[in-house]
Amino acid sequence: MKPVVVFRHACCEGAGYLGTFLAQRAIPWCEVRIDKGERVPTDASAYSGIVLMGGPMSVNDDLPWIPAVLSLIRDAILRDIPVLGHCLGGQLMSKALGGVVCKNNVKEIGWGQVSVLPIPEAQLWFGDLTGFNSFHWHGETFTLPAGAIHLLRSPYCENQAYALGKHIAFQCHIEMVPDMVRTWTEKWQADLVLATQTPSVQSADAILSNVEVACAQLHSVADQVYRRWIQGLVNVDHAVVSPIIETQAY
Repeated sequence: MKPVVVFRHACCEGAGYLGTFLAQRAIPWCEVRIDKGERVPTDASAYSGIVLMGGPMSVNDDLPWIPAVLSLIRDAILRDIPVLGHCLGGQLMSKALGGVVCKNNVKEIGWGQVSVLPIPEAQLWFGDLTGFNSFHWHGETFTLPAGAIHLLRSPYCENQAYALGKHIAFQCHIEMVPDMVRTWTEKWQADLVLATQTPSVQSADAILSNVEVACAQLHSVADQVYRRWIQGLVNVDHAVVSPIIETQAY
């Protein structure tokens, strides 16, 4: 059984709830820790799926690992190996597939509603949901690559998610767990000074005030999305219980 590979770009932006989801289903997964200088694989066929997490950098930065990740994304899609991107991960997917990543009109940080577009493709991923309270922490946004179907939008960012067959990219974060939220508000508190200047950025108190409940509600959305995504995994027998290669959440 081939593992799902999860790319961690910052020490506090790991798999989060996705790690729990995979472990509960005995789907093996491993981590490539970009933040520790680990090498980017060149062959996507070693994995059943490719997952890209968030990070504080831009996909337009001159970083040595970005071209290799973009190449791996294209290789995975050519081989029909499902790719899943969260925030920076979604932006990497867009850039790899010919889209553009640029500055968003505003920074969007904290809890906020996203709307599910009323189209059949969105129902495949989100069921009967018309919207949900997601977590956000971004200053850039992506355009939809050719052939992609727009799934989500928010008042502050039009392109919050798109699907391309079995592949899905998010601008928002559906993988959050309470400890990740707490760590981010502490580590990147400088971003939160904007809370006094724009409604698109929440204060740390607002972000943390109901974090356990907010994350639990978000997990129900993530469950639905991730259940759909793992249907496309290559060479994974979901009836077989296998050891977990990596269970570190973040």
